[in-house]
Amino acid sequence: MHKIQIGGVFDRVFLLQLAGRHVSVEDIKDADPCIYNSCKQILEMDPKFVDSDGLGLTFVTEVEELGSMKVVELCSGGKGIVVNSKNRKEYVRLLVHQRFVTSIKKQVSSFAKGFADILRDDNCGTTFFESLELEDLDSMLHGSGSQEISVEDWKAHTEYDGYQKSDPQIIWFWKIVRQLNAEQKRTLLFFWTSIKYLPVEGFRGLSSKLFIYKSMEPQDRLPSSHTCFHQLCIPHYSTKAMMKDRLRVITQEHVGCSFGTW
Repeated sequence: MHKIQIGGVFDRVFLLQLAGRHVSVEDIKDADPCIYNSCKQILEMDPKFVDSDGLGLTFVTEVEELGSMKVVELCSGGKGIVVNSKNRKEYVRLLVHQRFVTSIKKQVSSFAKGFADILRDDNCGTTFFESLELEDLDSMLHGSGSQEISVEDWKAHTEYDGYQKSDPQIIWFWKIVRQLNAEQKRTLLFFWTSIKYLPVEGFRGLSSKLFIYKSMEPQDRLPSSHTCFHQLCIPHYSTKAMMKDRLRVITQEHVGCSFGTW
């Protein structure tokens, strides 16, 4: 709505619930590897071992409630139903449903209602999520993280104050940016704008153009930024080598994510 990437992604289980789809064992693999592996082991164990009550399981599970553990039956009379080779698939299905659907049903419902309010249609929310793949929604929320940043697109959406396109410093700057690897480009973009992943439309999808300002700081100072306004302030470096050295510093992950003026 505001063309701002929030830097977060939805878990597949969450999206499936928003779309009103069934959540299977395979769907929880990334959400909770521990429970996924346990369920797979139960399903793949030797039937004779399971039927000998080797698992010691019944149709119940424990949930934390207000700091204490509470036993919840997965079905009516679950405490008295022993897991065996014939009902283990149903046990796993009910366990997954309890952990990943029932336990957060209220929260998912509230989120879906809020999302429907944004769409201005209470009946549109489920349909919207049904039409999406998880990767599509991730791109909208998180940005196009897997795509290489186009320097030409970057340059086309950048304006200058104090510098001209033909100034040596600007020519050096774009030559140096082209030589950066993908992660360094993202770090520079983050230093410049506080945005690390572009919208699916690229720079065209940002709320404003980017700006390079001529800084009056001495040449021994690093570039600075005003991220809210997408402004990068570059001192009047006298050589390309000097500029490259300064940009090398701010494109280090631990530096680029810490510097900048808000």
